Amino acid sequence: MRDTRESRLLLVLLIAIAFALITVDIRGGEDSPVDGARRAAATVFGPIENGVASAVDPVGNAIAAVRDSGERHDRMAELERQNAALKAKLGSDDRTRSRLRQLDDMLKIAGRGQYGIKGAEVIAIGAAQGFSWTITIDVGANDGIKRDMTVLNGDGLVGRVTTVGPDTATVLLANDPDFTVGTRMEGSDELGFAAGQGDRPLRVELLNGKAQIKKGDRLVTFGSQADKPFVPGVPVGVVSRVDPSGGDLTRTLYVTPYVSFTKLDVVGVVVQTPEKDPRDTVLPPKPKPAPRPTVTVTVTPSAEAPGSGEFPSQDQ
Repeated sequence: MRDTRESRLLLVLLIAIAFALITVDIRGGEDSPVDGARRAAATVFGPIENGVASAVDPVGNAIAAVRDSGERHDRMAELERQNAALKAKLGSDDRTRSRLRQLDDMLKIAGRGQYGIKGAEVIAIGAAQGFSWTITIDVGANDGIKRDMTVLNGDGLVGRVTTVGPDTATVLLANDPDFTVGTRMEGSDELGFAAGQGDRPLRVELLNGKAQIKKGDRLVTFGSQADKPFVPGVPVGVVSRVDPSGGDLTRTLYVTPYVSFTKLDVVGVVVQTPEKDPRDTVLPPKPKPAPRPTVTVTVTPSAEAPGSGEFPSQDQ
């Protein structure tokens, strides 16, 4: 009986400590006092996660074929060559075809934006080293990864690097409630700030409360000073709802992100920034409106109808 009571007390104590750490970590943000412990955890557990991922995924090492693309600034042709070589190297199973498609899309984004990237695999998700929407990737300090680097995939903005171990790194996803990124509207250049809302659309506060925005408008990253943590021009998402303007100084939008944060597999860390802002060139082509069918009605004269210039006779 004594052992049972002691076990329960220990369990209650551990739960209380866990909640206390969660509270301290959330309130501390980037200056959290447990950040050092998180980095230590990345150093200890990162190689284990990396090793497990490599063991269960034998085709994963092929992604290393694109990891040196960040060392070349004139790299469009090189990226295409690497992509062709990768396609020849990998097999033809469904998962491989999916990953090839992801790699191909990511390399196209890197080429259009002139971003130097390090390819990476997602090897863990969730709160292994924190209490936020995060992923762990299989590249770290030994690969040139540093804190506050932009992370993207073939669809757009994934997040930013927050913690770096020797061989792994933690990425805070763009849908995390603590995530904020400066945005710019396509075409109009209206500026704002997007914040994550978990599994709901991103919430964007435009600086211009009178901006003319409509559903379907698109946003990209505005960029940060010295391009950290965000490089410019990365696709963010599409406006799905606009709050009515009530004369406020700002205007609120809700944006469906391009990236599906529950289906992340292959990502790229931007290790070399573009020489100039790519503006809207990285956005995917706009969908073409479906053509409206044109109906032409042709009247065919009846065989019994009178001919041209003839009138039916009338009985006197």
